[in-house]
Amino acid sequence: MRIDIMTLFPEMCEAVMSESIIGRARKAGKVEIAFTNIRDFSGNKHNKVDDMPYGGGMGMVMAANPIYDCYKSLYGNEENKPHLIYMSPKGKTLDQKRVVELSKLDRIVILCGHYEGIDERVIEEIVDEEISVGDYVVTGGELPAMILADAVCRMLDGVLSDESCFEEESHYSGLLEYPQYTRPALWKGKQVPEVLLSGNHAEIDKWRRKKSLEITKERRPEMFEKIKLTKQDLKILGENKA
Repeated sequence: MRIDIMTLFPEMCEAVMSESIIGRARKAGKVEIAFTNIRDFSGNKHNKVDDMPYGGGMGMVMAANPIYDCYKSLYGNEENKPHLIYMSPKGKTLDQKRVVELSKLDRIVILCGHYEGIDERVIEEIVDEEISVGDYVVTGGELPAMILADAVCRMLDGVLSDESCFEEESHYSGLLEYPQYTRPALWKGKQVPEVLLSGNHAEIDKWRRKKSLEITKERRPEMFEKIKLTKQDLKILGENKA
């Protein structure tokens, strides 16, 4: 898979996406991630890419032409243009289902806005979807773009050591993850649950499922309502109504 990030701060993105699991995946050729500086397409000696908004108001707006020319440079005259995502607080909130769907594409382009946003006309011209990472506003689209890229990359073959690394994580299966523990078994008077020390994998699986169900029900009731509970789940929760 190839991910292109259109940004005013390519060095910032490169620094983050070169570290840890994603950095190793890039070096191993599991994913290709490139960063293109929108300023390179400003068309003026000052590399200016923004201007005052029509109608007045605070802040500056990113102009349409540099963004459009930057995007066109990424695929030239290719017949099938890559899927472009604009990171925007007005977009649909990102969830794991959409992450998995995007991971099945061969290529995506992510556009990072800045200032007060970007000219609406370029959104209408080239953007395929707008995605938000939450109901809050940050200073630019770079951090949200890297969140999206990281989440997508983790779903690609060979990026994580095994599929089980993400299959039991929060949100992947519709549940929040169960609690995790490591050595020492006793820390500040707090003991690791005995079942995890038992070596009984059937009981461990049962305990983990129970905790995932309980935590999801308590913290994200709207998620819990969507779960199709099995008879075993109801039994685990002590809610067997058969």
